[in-house]
Amino acid sequence: MESTATASLTDLWDRVFGTQPAPEQWLVIAAGVVALAVVVPHTLWRLDRNAITIAHEGGHGLVALLTGRRLDGIRLHSDTSGLTVSRGKPSGLGMILTAAAGYTAPPLLGLGGAWLLASGRITAFLWIATALLLVMLVMIRNAYGALTVILTGGTFLLVSWLADTDVQAAFAYAVVWFLLLGGVRPAFELQSKRRRGGAGDSDADQLSRLTHVPAGLWLFLFHAVSVCSLMGGGRWLLDV
Repeated sequence: MESTATASLTDLWDRVFGTQPAPEQWLVIAAGVVALAVVVPHTLWRLDRNAITIAHEGGHGLVALLTGRRLDGIRLHSDTSGLTVSRGKPSGLGMILTAAAGYTAPPLLGLGGAWLLASGRITAFLWIATALLLVMLVMIRNAYGALTVILTGGTFLLVSWLADTDVQAAFAYAVVWFLLLGGVRPAFELQSKRRRGGAGDSDADQLSRLTHVPAGLWLFLFHAVSVCSLMGGGRWLLDV
């Protein structure tokens, strides 16, 4: 009985954290084209941006916890905005890192995902993403946010558990391309809003008040992280 349970756990471990064969190059490129097609058109982006908001607010929440702050909750709204509330020292390194984590989280998650996929750990990427979404669900404080995270996490779980290797690969590569490509657009949107005199309480402006560094330089950092992540992650995905 014990040996059977041990064998089952070993099989599960190998299934999740073992390596899978790399997909055909055409599938990787097709996944990137699909991701680009849902990021560029404004109509689709208004819907798909919810996934970027999950990563954005999740980044705030994760870094808040890692820096010793108390995370009170996360809210996701139907207009694709979000709010993460944490308690702790209102200034200092922890608060700065927490504020900086939002716009940098989606592209950095995409970069990490690209590394996992390039290492052949497709199923591991799907399970890690599911685990992160489950942890985030505990901290969601509104119905729309909970529904969004449940649907997203459920999709990852179903694909990782029920789909065959090719479907898993197509889904995983599309998700990572989406994080890399979709991670670039929000910084440009923020730049456009600030140019029109809006977004006065944006992450960049909060960081400016915390550090006395101009908000434009923080916005430049967001651009640099997203573009560099896209370049590095793209090279890993395309294996060039």
